[in-house]
Amino acid sequence: MRICIPIGLGALAMGAIAVTPTFAARPFVVDDARVTDPGACQVETWLKRNPGSHEVWALPACNLAGVEITAGAGVQSTNAAGQTDQRDYQLQGKTLFRPLTTNDWGWGLAAGVVRHADIALRENLLANQYFYVPVSKSFADDRFVLLTNLGVVDNRDEKRRGLLWGAGGEYYLTQRTVLLGEVYGATGFDRFSQVGVRYWIIPDRLQVDSTYGFQWNGANRTEWFTVGFRIISGRFF
Repeated sequence: MRICIPIGLGALAMGAIAVTPTFAARPFVVDDARVTDPGACQVETWLKRNPGSHEVWALPACNLAGVEITAGAGVQSTNAAGQTDQRDYQLQGKTLFRPLTTNDWGWGLAAGVVRHADIALRENLLANQYFYVPVSKSFADDRFVLLTNLGVVDNRDEKRRGLLWGAGGEYYLTQRTVLLGEVYGATGFDRFSQVGVRYWIIPDRLQVDSTYGFQWNGANRTEWFTVGFRIISGRFF
């Protein structure tokens, strides 16, 4: 069974940087010890429905000499009159020191920056920064994969730092259908959970997913829904 290949986008950091789930990158947040195939690229895009707003994200990634580079953006639109769209931009690099293989474990390192377009450049020259270590373990011939993340986020917009953490799992009902669940957050920030399903429309090339998520704590607890697509290329270079 071929394992699906998440982009590795630092979404755990995005969730902490945003404080609420708004602009938490990619539908599933906890990352794994996998990257795109060498010389290949992929694009993940999705729509996220929040109470009173919606987001559209596009995050392409390519594996360049063993380092997966991701650069993309998201736009949030609100239903309130007179409110302008908000934009976020993200750049991340990710590499593996021990790739995840069947019935074994793997780990790597990811680091990146996130910039909120409504924050003036002079107020946050270096943008919000993060790094984390993804550790994953495969069980039962890849039927179940356990995912854990640990790292640090430096939210310069709000002058706060926190310890990133996350845990999740992938359970393969069939070679095309995957159930997922996760919890994640950061010290000093909010905590969230998400569950959902992925399905390969074209194996190893085109995938669709949908999620439901909610916030565990904080004064403005909320929930959200997403639907998205992942397109994976063959080797370009």
